[in-house]
Amino acid sequence: MDPLDDYLAGVRTHGAAFCGTLSEPPWSLRITAPAPLSLVAMPRGRGWLTLQNEEPVLLEKGTISLVQAQLPITVSDRPGGAALVEIDEDDQCTLPQDGRPWQLTPTLLRDGEHAPGHGDLLVTASYRVGTERTRPLLRALPPVSVVHADGPLRALLEFVVAEVDSTLPGQRATLDRYLDLLLVQTLRVWFDTPGADTPAGYRALADPGVGQALRALHKDPARPWTVAALAAEAGMSRTAFARRFTALVGSAPLGYLTEWRMTLAADALRSPEVTIASVARQVGYNDAFAFSAAFKRVRGVSPSAHRALARSDADAPSALTEDAYGPAAPA
Repeated sequence: MDPLDDYLAGVRTHGAAFCGTLSEPPWSLRITAPAPLSLVAMPRGRGWLTLQNEEPVLLEKGTISLVQAQLPITVSDRPGGAALVEIDEDDQCTLPQDGRPWQLTPTLLRDGEHAPGHGDLLVTASYRVGTERTRPLLRALPPVSVVHADGPLRALLEFVVAEVDSTLPGQRATLDRYLDLLLVQTLRVWFDTPGADTPAGYRALADPGVGQALRALHKDPARPWTVAALAAEAGMSRTAFARRFTALVGSAPLGYLTEWRMTLAADALRSPEVTIASVARQVGYNDAFAFSAAFKRVRGVSPSAHRALARSDADAPSALTEDAYGPAAPA
């Protein structure tokens, strides 16, 4: 278990649209209410991705884009192309000219005069990210990030193309699993791009000592960790470990631990069945009062206030893309 594993826990494909435009342009797809995280890939041909009020981004053959801005997304064969098909928040497809329903399938716009394997191919997928632990990942991503598929990523994209062109049973289930893997591989490539922002601790995983301690911490966050215990996991002296951890991760070891524990607690508190005392024990606190004080210091609100806010705003995506409580207080 490492930070990226935790950030992506529970993130799964929620519906996907596969557009094989095997006829002549124009073609255009508009997602009117995208999920907090969307993937747009161009395995064949080329297209243009446009966020509302933003300049179009060219998607050449073999490019994959991650979009984490919850603004309408348009992908078309040319910049500024009018939407020919729209997808709403319920994954319902309509023709915007008259509002008629449209069945979006892997053969969208495919006519019987063309064989699979030709023309432009656009693949989009939406990911529901309904946990607090995903927030560090989303904060690190820009509104639009574009990578060029190479190596393992290119091979995976080729699997997606082959499955889109397939007529074998279980196509949707297979594609959903490919797209989950495609998201992870695309994130790896993006975070390894020079100059890209990364979630806390991501780059530190490459360090033999600090990386080992981070994995141990994420594997068992409720353990009564001390700096000395984490240093032992890293095979380093306490002083050297604390200095190196802080330099690589950006916060002191126990401060990072407290922040992560409160993130896990914020997720657990969304369940009405659990008590604050039980959540405290889940994240390593035997004293519910000490847990509540730590939660309020880090999250800015008490556990009970967080729970009330989560219940009243359970379906609001903004809580996952922004800090609804303002800047987090230092641990």
